[in-house]
Amino acid sequence: MKNYETVFILNPVLSDDQMKDAVDKFVNVLKKANADVQNTELWGLRKLAYPIQHKSTGFYNLIEFSAPAEAINALETEFRRDESVMRFLTTVLDKHAVSYNERRRKGEFNKNKKI
Repeated sequence: MKNYETVFILNPVLSDDQMKDAVDKFVNVLKKANADVQNTELWGLRKLAYPIQHKSTGFYNLIEFSAPAEAINALETEFRRDESVMRFLTTVLDKHAVSYNERRRKGEFNKNKKI
């Protein structure tokens, strides 16, 4: 199984409950495909670089997981079927990205260092 990271943008008109339900739905799709979800993050409402579907903002979400290749097809099919998803991108993580993400989750990069 390879390590993956997927970022997707949800429609900004969704309520908080609808947004959480959508994220849970995608996590469940991964779990049904024998994926191991390591982390989910809500990056919040952000301004888009250019309008997508006549919207200038969107809710950014990140899911980190390890899965077989078939799980990616199932996840991306579900993204395409869901009208609340404006854009998505799934990438394969190398060993350096995996270790970086683990360190970032532990908060090693958020500490203020005094010189």
